[in-house]
Amino acid sequence: MDTFLGIDYPTWWFFVVGGLFAGYAVLDGFDFGAGAWHLFFRKESSRRIALNAIGPVWDGNEVWLVIGGGALFAGFPVVYATLFSAMYIPFMLFLAFLILRAVSIEFRSKEPMKWWRQGWDITYSIASITLPILLGIVLGNVLLGFPIRAGEVLSISLLEALNPFAIIVGLTTLFLFMMHGAIYLAMKTDGRLFSKVTILLRRSTIAFIIMFSITTLYTVLYIPHLTDTFKSSPAYFILPLAGILSIANIPRLAKKREYWQAFIFSSLSICLFLLIVAVELYPVILYSTIDEAFSITAQQAASSNKTLRIMLRFSALGFPLVGLYTYFVYRTFRGKVQLDEMSY
Repeated sequence: MDTFLGIDYPTWWFFVVGGLFAGYAVLDGFDFGAGAWHLFFRKESSRRIALNAIGPVWDGNEVWLVIGGGALFAGFPVVYATLFSAMYIPFMLFLAFLILRAVSIEFRSKEPMKWWRQGWDITYSIASITLPILLGIVLGNVLLGFPIRAGEVLSISLLEALNPFAIIVGLTTLFLFMMHGAIYLAMKTDGRLFSKVTILLRRSTIAFIIMFSITTLYTVLYIPHLTDTFKSSPAYFILPLAGILSIANIPRLAKKREYWQAFIFSSLSICLFLLIVAVELYPVILYSTIDEAFSITAQQAASSNKTLRIMLRFSALGFPLVGLYTYFVYRTFRGKVQLDEMSY
């Protein structure tokens, strides 16, 4: 098998796809979190400030989802087909709420009537709450596994997708993003709204820690195949330890009002948790609950080595460009939000 730096191309592309989805979780995660808090802000000015905090960046953040989906399709078409068939309803719901959220942001301030803005505020907040839950449900089912048989692309009902573990992971994802979003809003606001956000940050941090503990306990007790790698290679325990220390550092930094650093550690925590997921699964991408022999691995599902080699070269060029663009946007719109006639 062809390799690059001693690593086969399917594994390299596994890292690429994982990196793209991690970038999406970090960037759109704080968007979702900020939107989930939206109805907690009572004043019109507070809601406008919260919207304008994400206004210049939210649509650019969603580009990472598009690129990640394209990379998954190009690199692992079997996984793409199986996953989207198995989780068709959750993905369609995700797409619908993603559209509703975008429409809410753009339409909210088009009319001055209170009922108009209130309606879009409710839609925006519900969509922002539902989207991370759906992402967590998909992730929970991927970790749990699907009833995959050789040569079959199976689908499961919405009720089957809403199993206890998936719901727990969905709620954990929601509170993680709400904490992430509260940190971002703390960086972008001041005055009474800032004071409100700091209270919400404390509450979401506590809620996330509780849900994370429940998820970890459930995984250890009821999903043994996710702990096999850590049992066979104890060195990997450094990853969950780093994740716990990263989360523990957030309230310390928030208390010192060092929100930029807290945001870095919040982003790092998201990346570490997704890295733990990758370690738990690899080389398997989709686990079969019927027979492990039917599980889909990165090597089995990957496109040809030539295809992966070419795409890897393009990604080596594209990643720095996307990174520079993202840095430029956030650098340009840094600082506290100030409302003006061009604001949402």
